Amino acid sequence: MKIICIGRNYINHAKELGNTIPSDPLFFLKPNTAIQPKGHPFFIPFFSNDIHYEVELVIKISKAGKHIEERFAHNYYSQIGLGIDFTARDIQQECKEKGLPWEKAKGFDGSAQISRTFIEKSSLDLDNITFSLEKNSEQVQIGNSKDMCFNFDAIIAYISKFYTLKIGDLIYTGTPEGVGPVKAGDKLKGFIGEQEMFKVLVK
Repeated sequence: MKIICIGRNYINHAKELGNTIPSDPLFFLKPNTAIQPKGHPFFIPFFSNDIHYEVELVIKISKAGKHIEERFAHNYYSQIGLGIDFTARDIQQECKEKGLPWEKAKGFDGSAQISRTFIEKSSLDLDNITFSLEKNSEQVQIGNSKDMCFNFDAIIAYISKFYTLKIGDLIYTGTPEGVGPVKAGDKLKGFIGEQEMFKVLVK
């Protein structure tokens, strides 16, 4: 199972971090050990002093494929979930300044929070999915799939040029503006619409 993450897929988020807008989907991988076990707290890693939350809609691949045309991409997923791409922002910035890969800032153990359940895409308007994140009962991020630079089908088509997609692969589709730090004791809750998708305690 692969975890593929899309970066800079919301214009305002790219701007808040001072990044350029890509002309093609920008993606990176997390190892499967990044998946946060359901119901477990998120432990802040010892090597970072600046862990940020990034809430994202997540596609679960339901059919294997490669070189998928965008017009057929909808056949390769049937469910949408919600996750957090936890990021060691200080490590990421250090790597970027040195021109180095920044997987260690994104792929550490527990860095991929995933929802307890997934929603059948047939029950959603894929071009108008509102999702949000609360920290300590205060909304800190809200986004909508209509604001993505690259929609679900475009993402799948592009990634499949390079990687074979397999059943169970997860694609984190990018985060909206409003990312920020977490500290021990914070309580995070993620929502698609009004439906609570996950909750996690930070330790």
